[in-house]
Amino acid sequence: MHGSGTRRRGPLVLTGLAAVLLAASTGLTGAAAKPQQADPLQQRVDAIHDTGAVGVFAEVTSPRTRDSARAGAAERGTGRPMPHNGRFRIGSATKTFTATVVLQLVGEGRMSLEDTVEQWLPGVVRGNGNDGSRITVRQLLQHTSGIRDVLPQIPALNSADGYRAERFRTYTPEELVGLAMRHPPQFSPGARWSYSNTNYILAALIIHEVTGRSWAHEVNDRIIRPLGLEHTSTPGTFPFILGPHAQGYAAFGTDTSIDATVLNPSMAVGSGSIISTTHDLNRFYTALLDGRLLAPAQLDEMTTTTPAPELGVRYGLGLGEIPLPCGGSYFGHPGELLGYHTWGGVTRDGTRTAVVYTTSDGGQDTQQAMSTLVGRELCRTRS
Repeated sequence: MHGSGTRRRGPLVLTGLAAVLLAASTGLTGAAAKPQQADPLQQRVDAIHDTGAVGVFAEVTSPRTRDSARAGAAERGTGRPMPHNGRFRIGSATKTFTATVVLQLVGEGRMSLEDTVEQWLPGVVRGNGNDGSRITVRQLLQHTSGIRDVLPQIPALNSADGYRAERFRTYTPEELVGLAMRHPPQFSPGARWSYSNTNYILAALIIHEVTGRSWAHEVNDRIIRPLGLEHTSTPGTFPFILGPHAQGYAAFGTDTSIDATVLNPSMAVGSGSIISTTHDLNRFYTALLDGRLLAPAQLDEMTTTTPAPELGVRYGLGLGEIPLPCGGSYFGHPGELLGYHTWGGVTRDGTRTAVVYTTSDGGQDTQQAMSTLVGRELCRTRS
């Protein structure tokens, strides 16, 4: 997490989430102070661009409408516009896909949210006070396990030099969990809430154990193909973004950003590796909240939220519950992976969605402006 003048803790941590979600919950929406123009969506996209983002693209959908807007360039120093339906790394928004697969398996009776990690992954979460026999699957998905986040230990995600040296490096999930196990837990399981990507790497390993097939295979078979998400993929170790896309720029907490588009995302399996588009994410969120992916009992589990005090909002199972500026709340999940930042959300009834992404870290107000766009667009009504 980061703010002005601070070093970020880890890029897949819901980027700038403490500041952004606290702003959402307290109504600190600076971008909304600009006068409304003829096209509110374009005005809000321009406001994000004005905070320092290289490129911005947003899409909003409702049952009878689909609107989009863009600003900035697809590549720094060029006049090439942001591509329509361009692909980008969705970062932590991946977690909602992973939680959906786990909850489908629960609905099929193949596992339980109260199963322990030790039950499915014997000996994997052990050492330095870590004990998988005391941690449940629910606590993984809810970020109440206490397990340390591994991503601050990944050189490619934490400095320009580390990125250049290790952007093609492959990590196995077991290797990643092993790195996390070098550190004692932050707290006893269930005692508190703290965001950790390691939780979802473990969830991916459990999906493999339950089904006998990889996390990527299950996400493709259960979500991507059935919903026709033609521009969404689980890249595995493949470092390139195929198809139309804008370049991504990462600053690593400094004042200078570099092109970080190319990356082997194996360190983010289950937690942040998916590539998608605004349109595909909107379709996913709609299908999720209108009950096409989960039975009512499992959707209730996903959307039953607990306080996330460090963020000032609430968190369910792979979904955040975020206040709307017009009252009530919506469900969504921000994400980041090396310069690509996304913020997406859906109304409780699944009838309206909004997804925006930027292709750089931007300035200190960029994430807040993205949150403002999603909240305000979800509050709008259309005939």
